[in-house]
Amino acid sequence: MASFIRKKRVIGVFNLLLNLPILLIILTPLIYTLLISIMPPSEIYKNKLIPSSIDLHNYVKALTNPAYSFLAFIRNSFIVSTLVMLGQMFTCSLAAFAFAFLEFKGRKVLFILVLATMMVPGEATIIANYLTVSRWGWLDSYKVLIVPFLTSAMGIFLLRQNYLTFAKELHEAARIDGCSNPRFMLSIVAPLSRPALGALGAYVFLNTWNQYMWPLLVTNSANFRTVQVGISMLYDTDAEALGLMMAGVVIVIVPSLSIFIFMQKQLINGLMAGAVKG
Repeated sequence: MASFIRKKRVIGVFNLLLNLPILLIILTPLIYTLLISIMPPSEIYKNKLIPSSIDLHNYVKALTNPAYSFLAFIRNSFIVSTLVMLGQMFTCSLAAFAFAFLEFKGRKVLFILVLATMMVPGEATIIANYLTVSRWGWLDSYKVLIVPFLTSAMGIFLLRQNYLTFAKELHEAARIDGCSNPRFMLSIVAPLSRPALGALGAYVFLNTWNQYMWPLLVTNSANFRTVQVGISMLYDTDAEALGLMMAGVVIVIVPSLSIFIFMQKQLINGLMAGAVKG
């Protein structure tokens, strides 16, 4: 028993040493960004890695200077990301339920067509989408940032694979007992699919939070621009503006890192659920 524990500790130390260089490679850009954000402006271009003193002026300026409206950018990103996340969790779960439990003509063909949209890059449709929302008069509004992303083929596929792990006899027994499809969905499927729904929600929130090209294209005023566009507005040619932009980057990274750290296990379990089910 003692030898087994000792062997397990040795393996743990070996795995730690093996992963340490990878961890350093991943964290180095983040640490460098943090150091630049708290470095006095006079030291930024002096090839110094460690600041002589901690200066939080950049964070205060980024959050309080009315010329940048950075808090408004953060608010817009939270609103858009949260509504897109909830919308995709709702629409994708309904579509996945239909593909997994309901029998109708053309189901497989329709599902293949849905998956085929995943192979079309967003850059190929962005101009057509822009012309469409422009004709509808949606530019410079929350609608243009939210509605085009209320569903996704990836979300439908992820939840459908998870639903296929449920025994079909469960659905049949529920129907015999008089349970309708909406009730079966809310009472049985949704509670059992919380890991997959959580993984989808976290993925969609992060993906929407990090969007840059579409918000830049469809918004012109600071009232509706998101935080990724706002970061680029913080940059200027002088050293102080570089530190200001790095402070903005650190502020923007915090929600992403928080979601990844606290939901890492749920993300892995949700993405792996049903992965081997065809």
